Amino acid sequence: MLKIKNKKFYSQGKRSLVYLGTLNKKKVIIKKLKPNIKAVNTIKNEAYWLKKLEKYKFAPKLTKQGKDYVVMEFIQGERILDFLEKANKSDSLKVISKIIDICKTLDKLNITKQEMHKPVKHILIYKNNPRFIDFERSKFSKKPKNLTQFCQFLTSKKVSLILNKKGIKINEHKLRIFLKKYKSR
Repeated sequence: MLKIKNKKFYSQGKRSLVYLGTLNKKKVIIKKLKPNIKAVNTIKNEAYWLKKLEKYKFAPKLTKQGKDYVVMEFIQGERILDFLEKANKSDSLKVISKIIDICKTLDKLNITKQEMHKPVKHILIYKNNPRFIDFERSKFSKKPKNLTQFCQFLTSKKVSLILNKKGIKINEHKLRIFLKKYKSR
């Protein structure tokens, strides 16, 4: 039995309630299925993907799972848009490059993360290191689109404005050509 201390409500999603606590002097997240939710296996699915991705170090480390809950490492950091608004050009480019590498890794593993076209709550940045959270909807896919979706996010109006202020301009024509080649691999 886990002895989680200082457990308190942290946030909620569509299917789960999220609590913050302490286990062995480390912060953990407890994600618990909301009562009366008809979503099937979301907690089990999250635990599965956290275990599978543990060696890649960009997802939270799984601590424990139960029928309707999962306990995982707390990921410190700020949401990607908040980071991009504050970061300088060099740090922004480094982090974007690292995120692209993570998306390529997910694609190579045939994993569709979901929501990468709008990953505002799914990518946290701490000390210029991106970490991905919320894998409950992830799935195997013969044609994953993590990189393609993340590039859609980068070229969205809001993100483009943030990047342009830093002198980062994405050539959408060249990006489309690159993505076309990438998808045909």
